[in-house]
Amino acid sequence: MVTPTVRSPAEPPLPGSLDLNLLVTLDALLEEESVTGAAARLRLSAPAVSRTLGRIRGVLGDPVLVRAGRGLVPTPYAVELRPRVRAVVRQARAVLAPQPVTDPARLARRFTLQANEMILTAFAARLIGTVARQAPGVVLRFLPEATQETAALRDGRLDLEIGVLAPAAEPEVLVEPLGGTRLSGVVRHGHPLLDAVGRGGRHAARAFAAADHIGVSRKGRVHGPIDERLAELGLRRRVVATLPSYTAALFLCQETDLVCLSPVGIAEHCPAALGLRTFEVPLPLPPLDIAMAWHPRNDADPGHRWLRDRVREVWRPDPASAARPS
Repeated sequence: MVTPTVRSPAEPPLPGSLDLNLLVTLDALLEEESVTGAAARLRLSAPAVSRTLGRIRGVLGDPVLVRAGRGLVPTPYAVELRPRVRAVVRQARAVLAPQPVTDPARLARRFTLQANEMILTAFAARLIGTVARQAPGVVLRFLPEATQETAALRDGRLDLEIGVLAPAAEPEVLVEPLGGTRLSGVVRHGHPLLDAVGRGGRHAARAFAAADHIGVSRKGRVHGPIDERLAELGLRRRVVATLPSYTAALFLCQETDLVCLSPVGIAEHCPAALGLRTFEVPLPLPPLDIAMAWHPRNDADPGHRWLRDRVREVWRPDPASAARPS
């Protein structure tokens, strides 16, 4: 009598028995972290997805999702698998269902972008003009930079985020550098600091530190890289106020002797109209690295690819930012 071979649940299936539907369901489960949510996304019943989850657990030898209060949380192995599974599923879908090339003239869609006023001032007019010429059916909806990090890209509430990006809370988010920009000093016309910084040298840095400053931060921060550079010289500046908007800070400079630091995108457009003057900050400041981020669900989407191409086309990094020492 021949004893049949019994395969343990942790042993991977033979290639001939591989079910790609398990990967699709696993991808949905790992992103939704919910059997009900995955079922809705896959247009299946919750019991069907629950049974498939049982099969996945048997194949992987890992519970994948475990109960935590009223919800489910992924196991460490599931967290490790998430980007790999998503990449495989995305590649399989691209092979099995290639998407047509987008005709911008026939594209009718609304894209939601998040950017602060620094970004909008630097390139929004060019982007809107380019989109209007090539795709008149496209509407761009700009949202202000959030005061707290959100999962808007993952949730689909946001198509593209542009700015100085913090490390993504969602490991699957895709980030592409666009280029750098830098900070310029801005003061009212006739400000005494202009003569001091014009002479250069350590005297300029001391005069710059001695002036009263306006900070611009959506989170109300008063300390940043410029303070670190001043500290290296044994200097310290006084920030008398922080504002959430560069535009408001520039108007305040117009009426006071306060000094504001503004990205060149804004410094090139606003000061002349407000009677302000710009100057080179007498410190070796690091550039501000601008990038755009999007969720992998949109990576292969033809319309989204077209929009990302337009952003790359119209964004003009500041050439001087790469030349300045960091």
